[in-house]
Amino acid sequence: MNRRDFIKSGGLAFIGSLAAPAIGSSLLSGCAAPSKQAGVQMALSHFGVSETLLRQVLAAALEKGGDYADLFFEHTFNNSIGLQDGAVNRCGSNIDFGVGVRVLAGDRTGYAYVENITADEMLKAARTAARIAQSNQSHQPVALTEKKLTHNYYSVQTPWENVTVKEKMPYVQRLNDQIFSLDKRVQKVRANLQDRTSHIFFANSEGVMYYDYRPMVVLNASCTMEENGKYENAGAARSYQKGFEFLTDAEVETIAKEAVANTAILFAAIKPKGGEMPVVMGSGGSGILLHEAIGHAFEADFNRKNISIFSDQLNKKICDAHINVIDDATIPFNRGSLNIDDEGIDGQKTYIVKEGVLTSYLHDRISAHHYGIPSTGNGRRESFRNMPIPRMRATYMEAGNIKEADIISSVKQGIFVDNFTNGQVQIGAGDFTFFVKSGYLIENGKLTQPIKDINIIGNGPKALADITMVGDNPKIDDGSWTCGKDGQSCPVTCGMPSALVSKLTVGGES
Repeated sequence: MNRRDFIKSGGLAFIGSLAAPAIGSSLLSGCAAPSKQAGVQMALSHFGVSETLLRQVLAAALEKGGDYADLFFEHTFNNSIGLQDGAVNRCGSNIDFGVGVRVLAGDRTGYAYVENITADEMLKAARTAARIAQSNQSHQPVALTEKKLTHNYYSVQTPWENVTVKEKMPYVQRLNDQIFSLDKRVQKVRANLQDRTSHIFFANSEGVMYYDYRPMVVLNASCTMEENGKYENAGAARSYQKGFEFLTDAEVETIAKEAVANTAILFAAIKPKGGEMPVVMGSGGSGILLHEAIGHAFEADFNRKNISIFSDQLNKKICDAHINVIDDATIPFNRGSLNIDDEGIDGQKTYIVKEGVLTSYLHDRISAHHYGIPSTGNGRRESFRNMPIPRMRATYMEAGNIKEADIISSVKQGIFVDNFTNGQVQIGAGDFTFFVKSGYLIENGKLTQPIKDINIIGNGPKALADITMVGDNPKIDDGSWTCGKDGQSCPVTCGMPSALVSKLTVGGES
């Protein structure tokens, strides 16, 4: 699918949005990747700090009476190479480096960050955060202890730091050449490879320290084709938390074929008549429905503030009993997975809907404390410059027991959709919209005319309640989805089996 960069929501009412970013900028070799035994001692050396200094900074953060404080160190390398006009002809790189200091005092949060990790700078940041969140309480940080990761969901065979531009270039060139070879109508190809490596070190006033090494790669291509003077454009992308081993001939071939197929179908596609109708969501990228219709509204900050339409629905039945929805940080190599979240909580698998019942919100430390329960490990931030907030990871629906063909055959007049781009949601009302790049008309139980460029509009609780059939073909979409919320963006994924929503509004021709 053709993925575009993160797009902010169009107005203040729109809190959440989902898009899939294309390409960043970068190419730099950094410090060596950690060994399997790497941990806090390596992180202390990497960032040039000591446990003594960490304790001093945490003590300064709590000197105005905060309840809790944490430090989030980040060192990220972003690298990219790009191809257009038949050749790899650009590259770029950037480095992000710094530490954020957060202080919590009741409902107040103080936050400050610095890009120079010196004792003076960190102490200034800590005291700034402390003044923002000051209270009459008195707390002291406890002794620091390393928290060992219980799992590594994105172990790397060949770190990107050890790979040169020259070694990456042939794969991007091969992607271009394969796309041209697949269809004589291809006129132009743009391809990009982006890799990112993040060294994350965390310490808090509860005594927890951890180190996490986070890889990320995105390979995408857009394809422009011409037929009888008509031009169409689409593409495909894959993104994982993997090292150089991600780049294989098989992966290149898959993306090339998908880019051509996604573009070619558009020549025969029409924009259908709009209106309210049954919609069959194809497996995979249709998970955008879950992300927009319910995912953001299940994030606990919106619920503890009584903003979400689901604020009073916890432990209540909200949809059919055959529906189970999960937000998961434990899928190996998945773009949304986390060994440990940005607040020191282990990555985990959370049922948010179980047998039709809303069983859990998605919590960070603040919301978990508000509800008096453990965090679900959904505290995420874009970088050290941002405070963590509840964010989705990989959000998907479990399989049902119906064949996709049987779901389609049950629809007399409707549409089938499976290729999406941007979406957004209004949290309070639960109204959502997302853009469908391509799909098909359903006429008398059969897929007929291809369709393109329509909007799907609906209301989250109603759409969820209107899911009447769920397929036996679950699939995670491994594209480069990026979620935007409160000015921050985070990598996520989504997925679902094919499903029938009995009634949604389709924005097509009048």
